[in-house]
Amino acid sequence: MKVNKQKSGKYNRYCTVTKNTAKERLREFWGVFQKDDDVLVVINADPDALACAMAVKRLLRYRVKSIIIGYPNEVRRLSNIAMMDLLKIQAERMQNLKLNDYSKKVMLDSQPSHLPIFENIQFDVVIDHHPVTNSWKATHVDIRPDYGAASSIMVEYLRAAELKPSVYLATALFYAIKVDTHNFEKKARLADAISFRYLFDIANQNLVRKIELSELRLSELGYFKTALAEMKVSKRRLYVHVGRVRSPDILVIIADFLNQVHDIAWVFVSGIHGERLVVIFRCDGYKRNAGKLAAKIFGNLGSAGGHKEAARAEVPLKNLDLRDNVFTTATLKNITTKHLK
Repeated sequence: MKVNKQKSGKYNRYCTVTKNTAKERLREFWGVFQKDDDVLVVINADPDALACAMAVKRLLRYRVKSIIIGYPNEVRRLSNIAMMDLLKIQAERMQNLKLNDYSKKVMLDSQPSHLPIFENIQFDVVIDHHPVTNSWKATHVDIRPDYGAASSIMVEYLRAAELKPSVYLATALFYAIKVDTHNFEKKARLADAISFRYLFDIANQNLVRKIELSELRLSELGYFKTALAEMKVSKRRLYVHVGRVRSPDILVIIADFLNQVHDIAWVFVSGIHGERLVVIFRCDGYKRNAGKLAAKIFGNLGSAGGHKEAARAEVPLKNLDLRDNVFTTATLKNITTKHLK
């Protein structure tokens, strides 16, 4: 097996050379585990991560002693709840799990530096499609930032293993690719389309529609009212601070909605969840790069990054120099404007 050695931060990170064949990557992945392993699959629960976790459970069935899916975030988005319920995805909150109970740990659709809760966990496997971050290591690393969805990577693993996915698994992977590529309106590559087409005849389209139609609670419409009242528009940029939210997922929904407005080049939507400021970035991803902008603005204050057309930042409020002032839409505008040309 070929590897690249890259020094980054406090660790040497060993990255799988992505031009290896699917069967070679699968063999390396399987080679991490032994029969007596208790495996913890760690995800930040969203459609792509949930589908990937289901795929890993299928790949490791009969190869390890046990597999548990763990996630740190509260799942409140209705479509995610519907996905877990309809596709019978069993997962546990990280706070209810003891890390020392697991001999191997797998991270999917994310990287250890993405959230503070992940930073002190030593992962054996990391499979992702987001831009590569630094200061961590794992035995098997497969990161492909040019892929539209991590689920497309997992389909390749399943096919290399000659394992036909069940209807539930195929539906999860199919829906995940739809979501993460925005029905192939976002950046994707031929591999995503091949995986999508492979799953099309296996997935249950009625279940996909049921999941897609579960989006908003009646109580969350108030956030839209606030967003429309608070938004500021300047130089084809739209700024909105919603205030305190019960879940950051509503900020993503609002950002995606506002990103449909004609003649708007950038959308910035922020809110406060717990003791953190969450900022969602949207743009066309053509001559603009939301991920780089998010990292440039908030990278030194918290976790920040993403793709060209969509990004996110999460910053502890204590790291913001607000000088006892309340964070507002004007504050969001001032912070972002100074980093835009």
